[in-house]
Formats: sequence, C-alpha cells, structure tokens
Amino acid sequence: MRAAVRLGVGACPVFRSQSPLIEAGNLIKRYGPFLALDHVSFSVEKGRVAGFLGLNGAGKTTTLRIASCYMPPSSGWLKIAGFDSVRQSEDVRRRIGYLPERVPLYEDLRVYEYLRFRSRLKGVRGGDVKTAVERVIGHCGLETKRRAPIGTLSKGFRQRVGIADALVHEPDLLLLDEPTSGLDPDQRIELRGLIRGLGEERTVLLSTHILSEAEATCDDVIVIHRGRIRAADRLERLRDAGASGFQVRHTGPALDGYDPGVEYEAEGGIVTVRAPDQEGASRAAEAAVRAGRSVLELSRVTATLEEVFIRLTTGREDGA
Repeated sequence: MRAAVRLGVGACPVFRSQSPLIEAGNLIKRYGPFLALDHVSFSVEKGRVAGFLGLNGAGKTTTLRIASCYMPPSSGWLKIAGFDSVRQSEDVRRRIGYLPERVPLYEDLRVYEYLRFRSRLKGVRGGDVKTAVERVIGHCGLETKRRAPIGTLSKGFRQRVGIADALVHEPDLLLLDEPTSGLDPDQRIELRGLIRGLGEERTVLLSTHILSEAEATCDDVIVIHRGRIRAADRLERLRDAGASGFQVRHTGPALDGYDPGVEYEAEGGIVTVRAPDQEGASRAAEAAVRAGRSVLELSRVTATLEEVFIRLTTGREDGA
C-alpha cells in the first residue's frame, strides 16, 4: 500500500511500489565531512518513467552514480532487478543503460562506428551487432547522421547518440542524468518525445531540475532536497496532495454575499469563484443558480508541480 504524501519540509513517507525494478534503502554517501545523501530510500516500478527532481547539488547525480555502479554508497543499499549494486555489480550493469550529464563520446568516430564499437563492449556479439545498431539508430532518429563524425553533431544529436549507446544492449532500466540540459527549446521537445517513447518499452529514471520537463515526461516523481527524499509518488497524486481548494465558474455579474474567505474575479462575463473547501464552492454554486446564473464549472484546483516542489523544498506557498 502507498503511504500518503505530506507536503512540507521534513521527512515524508516514501511511495513503495508493488513490483520495483529499482529500489534503494537508507542510502548514505559522504564525501569527507560532507553528507551528500542522508538515508535516501525510494523505489520505481517496472515500466514507469520516474523523475528524480532537485536543485543543483541536491544529490541526484550521486544517486545515479551509485545506481550505475560507478561508485558505492557509504552505507545502505540499492538493488536493480533484485541485484545489489555493490555485491552484484556485473549483474546490475548488464541490466542498465546510463547517460551521464556530460556524455563521453569519441568525436573522431562516425555515429555508426561508435555504436558498433560500444555494442561489442557491452556484450553484443556476431550478427546481433548490426541488428542492435540499426535498431537504436532508428529508435533515436539518427538515420540521417549515421555516417556523420560525432564531432560535427549538434548537442541535441550528441544526446541522441548517448541515448542510443545506453540502449544498444537492450537494458531493463535507463538512467538519464539531466538529459535535456543545454538543449534549445526545439531540441528539448524532440528529446522529451523520445524519452516518452522509451518509457513505453522499459523503465526510465531521469534526473532534472527543470520542472516542466518532468511534468511533460514523467509518470512518477521523486523530490530530493539537500540529500533527503522529501516526497515520492505518482505525479497526479502529488498534485492532488497539493490541491489549493475548489473553484466555481458561472456567468456574470458577480454576486453579493459569497462566504467569508472566498475570492472571485470577473472577466469577459464569466465569474471565477475560489473557495478553500468543497462546501464553500458548493454554496457559491447554489447561490449562483438561485440568482439565475449558469454554473459552467465546479472543480478542484490541483497544484502545479512547481507549486508542490516549492512547498517541499522551501516551505513557501509560492516562489516569493
């Protein structure tokens, strides 16, 4: 059963999935006296796109490096498909594809040559190499760049090559560290669509501090702040947990005598009434009907991901 999410600074119950592909328990990571991860626990179900959200320095990259077996935790554990990232690192690495924030590419190789070389390093053999390379070139939209030297590619296409590299051995889990960082708006939109498509076939855990990217791409959200998990759940559940009341829209003009605490605004012949609770909104709707107005909408006002994130990381209700 999933625990309820509390919005606010401090410890928060963590979403426990029923069939996790990746699961972390009480991860601690120290760099000398600096505590980068402070008892981090979370899980991600198979077949989900999960966003790992936090400000720069929150602990996102450190967690992904532990998940990719790049480095061990100081204590705690992380498992992928049931295999421990420290004691069974070879089993973990066979099952993951990792795109670091700064993609290391051999710029003098052509795209096709590079992916063929990388597929062999990752254990793809014989005739399967050509099949694997052609598959990821098509999947990542690299057909027109297959013979281009990597050094001549734009950053957007370099990111695509990095994702193709991460996919070439058909991993169960993709770990993407800030995959849209430094891209222009058009490149971000294209890469966002690619990631959504990848999420239909495998599990994806991506880190980002760009909230609009997570909102457009992710099924689940994990918020980390100063090395601690502040919330982890379905995106829609986090929004619902941060709901800020109810609203009624009716035809104008506005009425006299709305309940105390109710706010309203009129524009273009439509009045929008905002109430802190459902009872207040219902009374506003009933009053509008009695006055001969047409009620157009009665709905809950859910929070944006930005509002949720601000409350979790600062305790404020807005960005002020």
